[in-house]
Amino acid sequence: MIDLSAPATDVAPLLLGATIWHGPVAVRLTEVEAYTGLDDPASHAFRGPTPRARVMFGPPSHVYVYLSYGMHRCVNLVCSPDGVASAVLLRGGRVIAGEEDARLRRGGVPENRLACGPGNMGSALGATLEESGDPVELIDPDATSTSGWRLQPADHPVEFRQGPRVGISRNVDAPWRWWIPEDPTVSGPRK
Repeated sequence: MIDLSAPATDVAPLLLGATIWHGPVAVRLTEVEAYTGLDDPASHAFRGPTPRARVMFGPPSHVYVYLSYGMHRCVNLVCSPDGVASAVLLRGGRVIAGEEDARLRRGGVPENRLACGPGNMGSALGATLEESGDPVELIDPDATSTSGWRLQPADHPVEFRQGPRVGISRNVDAPWRWWIPEDPTVSGPRK
C-alpha cells in the first residue's frame, strides 16, 4: 500500500501506475507533481493554512480540490502527517473505467487527452470544489467499493522520469514532477 502520511516528494513517484477512482471513473496515473507547503513558494500552502489551502495541512489521505484559472478543478492527494502541508497534484493519466462518463464531461477529445493535464483530470473524474477535504480510501486490487474517492496502488513498479514542475512561476527548478516516459497521456514537456 501507499503511505500517504509520508512527504509528497516521497509519495509522488509511488503514485505512477496507481489508479484513482471517483464514482465509476478510474484513471491510471501517468504524471504527478509534489508540493511541499511552507518551504515551497509554488505551493498553495506556502502562506499557511489559508481558507483555500487548509486541507493541505492534513490529515493525509484526503483530496484537495481547487479551482485554477477560474474554471479548472484540479485534484491533489494530501500527504504528510496531520499539521504538515504537502500534496501531490494529479497531472495526467489514462481513463481505464467509466470512459462514457468521462467523455460526457470532456466532450469529443481523443482517448489519450481525456485526463491529460490537471484541469482535464479533474473534469474527467467529475471532481467538485465541495469535495475538497473528502477522504480517500486506499483499496487493494480486488476491492469492490464504488463510492467516494479510492486509490488503488499499481500492481507492479513502473519506469519513470523526474524533472522540474511545469506551469509555475516560483521554485521552478525543484525536480518535483514525475512521469511515465513515452506515455501519450503525459501533459507537460517530456524532457
